[in-house]
Amino acid sequence: MKDISELQFPETVRYAADHEWARPDGDSVVIGITDYAQDQLGDIVYVELPKIGETLAPGEVFGTVESVKAVSELFMPIGGEVIAINSALMDSPDQVNADPYHDGWMIRIVPAQISDMDLLMDQAAYITMLKG
Repeated sequence: MKDISELQFPETVRYAADHEWARPDGDSVVIGITDYAQDQLGDIVYVELPKIGETLAPGEVFGTVESVKAVSELFMPIGGEVIAINSALMDSPDQVNADPYHDGWMIRIVPAQISDMDLLMDQAAYITMLKG
């Protein structure tokens, strides 16, 4: 595992306490897991994502990620309707390890309330939480 100083935490995303991130993109929001989360999990070998059209509430499980170490649930940082999934992860789940904020994104949603983004942490708050 890497030291926190070696991990990436872009300022362009907001962070949930469960280590998911959310990034507005036009009228939608892209969601994935943080660099910290993928580092803690180790090599990711399988990703299970929801069906397109599914509507999920904040905190609801939207999928799972399986690594060589464990299976972990993924929680919605904000609520909304799933409009796309990163199907490339089905064949190449290791993209989450390689590039969690870009090629390793997981789902795209239309948010139920975009204002829910304000309830998530910014980069500084997330790093402070990680340092305990």
